[in-house]
Order: sequence, then C-alpha cells, then structure tokens
Amino acid sequence: MRKEAGFENRDRFVELGLMISALRKAKGYTQYELAEKAHISRSHLSSIEAPNITASFSLEVFFNIADILGVKPGDLLNLNLPSSYFNKDEKDKNSKDK
Repeated sequence: MRKEAGFENRDRFVELGLMISALRKAKGYTQYELAEKAHISRSHLSSIEAPNITASFSLEVFFNIADILGVKPGDLLNLNLPSSYFNKDEKDKNSKDK
C-alpha cells in the first residue's frame, strides 16, 4: 500500500510529478510505456504525475524514471530543465535527416 506524501512535501511531489509528465510527453512516451520501462504499474505512474494526488515513491523508481527520460536525477529535482531536454529527440532526428 502506498503512503501519501506528508503535507510539508506535497508541493514538491506535485512539481516533480508535473515535470515527469512534461518530460514523458516530450519524449513521446505514453504512461503505460514509461511505467512498463520503470517497472511500476500505470496507475502508480498516474498517481505520481497527477497534481491532485501526492503519492510518494521510492528512489529506485525515481532513478529509473530519470534514466528512461534521459535526465540526471538532480536535474529532475531542480525543476528548471533547459528547453534542450524537451526537444532533444527532435534535434537528434533532424540531424539524422540531413
């Protein structure tokens, strides 16, 4: 059973979940695909990303998600990723097409 995050950390979990959601979408992953690669259920990922739910999750899951999304865990916590993180795949695709 998952434990809800403490009130003092609620905003941090919400911001982190929103960042994970934005990066997931930028990388073109569905919730199901990212959850499968991170070895968690889709509903668990959904609760991580949802701004109205503050479900805590393990560091192992956090590290797995960061690795899959191609970001350093510390950068993911920073919540101020440069725009290059969001269009990295697009840049790579464009350079291969040339």
